[in-house]
Amino acid sequence: MTTTPATARPAHTHAPGVAAWRNALFVVFAACGISISSLAARIPTISLALSLTTAEVGVLLSAMAVGSIIGLVASGHLVANIGAKRTILLSYSVLAVSLAVAGFGIAAFGSFGLSFGALIVLGASMGTCDVAMNVSGAANERAIGRTVMPVYHAFFSIGTVIGAGLGSLAEALDIPLQLHVTVLAILTLASIILVSRFLLSETAVAAGEEPHPTSTWRSRLAIWRDPRTLLIGLIVLGFAFTEGSSNDWLAYSMVHGHGTSRAIGAAVYGVFVAAMTIGRLAGVRVLDHFGRVPVLRATAALAAVGLLLFIFVPVFWIDMVGVVFWGLGASLGFPVGMSAAADDPRRAAARVSAVASIGYLAFLVGPPSIGFLGNQFGILNALLLVLLLVAMAGAVSFAARKPQDVTS
Repeated sequence: MTTTPATARPAHTHAPGVAAWRNALFVVFAACGISISSLAARIPTISLALSLTTAEVGVLLSAMAVGSIIGLVASGHLVANIGAKRTILLSYSVLAVSLAVAGFGIAAFGSFGLSFGALIVLGASMGTCDVAMNVSGAANERAIGRTVMPVYHAFFSIGTVIGAGLGSLAEALDIPLQLHVTVLAILTLASIILVSRFLLSETAVAAGEEPHPTSTWRSRLAIWRDPRTLLIGLIVLGFAFTEGSSNDWLAYSMVHGHGTSRAIGAAVYGVFVAAMTIGRLAGVRVLDHFGRVPVLRATAALAAVGLLLFIFVPVFWIDMVGVVFWGLGASLGFPVGMSAAADDPRRAAARVSAVASIGYLAFLVGPPSIGFLGNQFGILNALLLVLLLVAMAGAVSFAARKPQDVTS
């Protein structure tokens, strides 16, 4: 396969404000990563504070996924009406408040109901912000004229490394959960407010013309009838499940599957997100050289090998190799899927919303399904479900091919 170079449209690379726009998006993606991973790294503390079984942890985590689906369904319409910049500001403000409320609901009040409700709102705001920042990122990628989306997601991963490190430190120092997440919510929201003035309109970047986003509910919903949209959604679903299973269950699996301490479990999760970060930073050149489809197939295979090592080999250093492979393998599926969904700027908001909605089903069904299987067969064996999803993603990866790509 030969691909049209990603630099084929460099006309906007030096446009005023494009670099500042890119840098502002780095901050947005990183802030989202910090928020989510800080909570994920403290799942063992959450389960202890609420006296939850493995299955009940899965039910609690599913609240975020339920909220995410709600946010994703609404996000395309919200972005189309008020733009990605305003959607990012609105949704992250709600995210920060709900993160603090969730922390107090869990640690201060020990209330499953309050925690569940706050996590639904947290998930909805995160899902909405996710679509908005990916639409803005894809538009900036087109303006620059080369592959950039994995770098944005690398900054999300950098944020998760920071968040996981802070979570591990908070565990080691026994810092109250509510204090930990509230301070992070305030700081990350302040950073996004500061950089938001550099975010540009996603509708002003096409060469020589203004893309007209799909303008009605009916026309935006019609994108769901496009077979390519559905196939790209399956790619994102498989890789999101591969990534999300680590966010939800890796620290827990180390503690309850491999018998480590909670601090080590949080640190191992940090190893995973560090591997994802490296994979996303290196993935820019790899994608430009080999193309989307071969890279997606190779990363799916790498994730499968890593999972097998982690599940079946009870040796710590081999488990760490497995975690690194798992992280590298999961690194590119989501950002490549978002880029593929936004190939047509006229349909970017609607298609990114649809693809992300399919992908976020992983976060809806993943936590409870793995929790249920973990209760029945052990948490490590439950992770075999991830293998099936990543294999599916590799099998349909052809759908991510760029429209201008040709086969030889």
